[in-house]
Amino acid sequence: MSSFQTALSGLQAASTDLQVMGNNIANASTVGFKQSNAQFADAYAAAIAGSAPVNSQIGVGTSVAAVAQQFSQGNIQSTNNPLDVAINGSGFFEFDYNGATVYGRNGQFHLDNNGYIVDGNGAKLIGVPASNGTLTSGSGPLQVVANTLAPSGTGNVTLAVNLNASDTPIASGTAFNPNDPSTYNYSTVSTVYDSLGNSHLLTTYYTLASGGTATSGQTWDVHYSVAGAYASGAATPGTSSSVFTGSGQVALSFDQNGKLLTSGTASTLIASGFAWSDGASGTAISVSYAGSTNYAAADGVSSINADGFGIGQLNNLSIGADGTVQGIYSNGQTWTLGKVTLTNFASPQGLQRAGNNYYVPTAASGQPVTGTPSNNGLGVLQSNAVEESNVDLSTQLVSLIVAQQAYQANSQTIKTENQVVQTLLSL
Repeated sequence: MSSFQTALSGLQAASTDLQVMGNNIANASTVGFKQSNAQFADAYAAAIAGSAPVNSQIGVGTSVAAVAQQFSQGNIQSTNNPLDVAINGSGFFEFDYNGATVYGRNGQFHLDNNGYIVDGNGAKLIGVPASNGTLTSGSGPLQVVANTLAPSGTGNVTLAVNLNASDTPIASGTAFNPNDPSTYNYSTVSTVYDSLGNSHLLTTYYTLASGGTATSGQTWDVHYSVAGAYASGAATPGTSSSVFTGSGQVALSFDQNGKLLTSGTASTLIASGFAWSDGASGTAISVSYAGSTNYAAADGVSSINADGFGIGQLNNLSIGADGTVQGIYSNGQTWTLGKVTLTNFASPQGLQRAGNNYYVPTAASGQPVTGTPSNNGLGVLQSNAVEESNVDLSTQLVSLIVAQQAYQANSQTIKTENQVVQTLLSL
């Protein structure tokens, strides 16, 4: 009565197929879900007689060979959450789930009450943490702790200017007065910060000390005025002078072609006598004039750049295609807070499902290999997006009908075999 066994194996196979497809359909809206397909193989083929030829073998049914996971790419759907991340390509996120390491493709993240980046199950996202805006060398849970960015005093200012070679030199012996425009030829203004995060206006004044000659270019003196500062012994509080050469000590000099002769780096302002009147520490500020010129054109600024910034509050987060997590602060600064990594396996189909959209490695999958997104075959990350399930409902519904017909056909085989048996018993 092997026909009963054959039909029963067909029923079991069709039932397994229906169960797998039912699970796929149930998870059609599960972010990051990967569908599975039931794969079958014919059962051991028995011969009519022990010495019968090969072409007389009779099959005895089917069995489930494997339930293979399909890791094809799912569609990427945009979201309004800057911490949502979709993987476009190969790789898995790594999580710490209650002390266990698991992997998954669901990139729906948020911050918990301790600032950790977690998924909907509370599992912590693993990556490369950062300290003071710099990535560390190890790996661990990603945590956003810098909700307030401490201020940083200005240490360097770069002023690239053109000082008009046609300007009239200021008469020798004229005392500089920031309130008297006749004592200087040109001025620029830039914003600097003290160690407390207070902003101050740094005004730089340019005085043509001597015109060019047949053998030499022009020489300019530079004076400074800083609001909210004072200079010891200065006739006008908050002012000081610097003169420039290669050693930063004489005057800002140009050659006959209008090129800066010196390195263009000033001695520090604080060293020249400045201190902040608000109690901030006296952070030294160096001023560079690299790129400045002395052409017969209007006085003007090519660029003004100054480091330093005031206190900032975290306004938003972003995750780059390479996984870099950055905080965007109210003071205009962008700070590195960590980096999301991706992990891949030699055979992802060998991963074991662990529930909650997680996988764990097995001997069949191979060991995890972790790296930077977009490198070494790993996918790229897309923020403000999630990867949808790769289940194609239309295909699944068609396959569902086929599996249902297979189940009914095997049921009919059992009914027919039962009728044959009843006929035999009635003889």
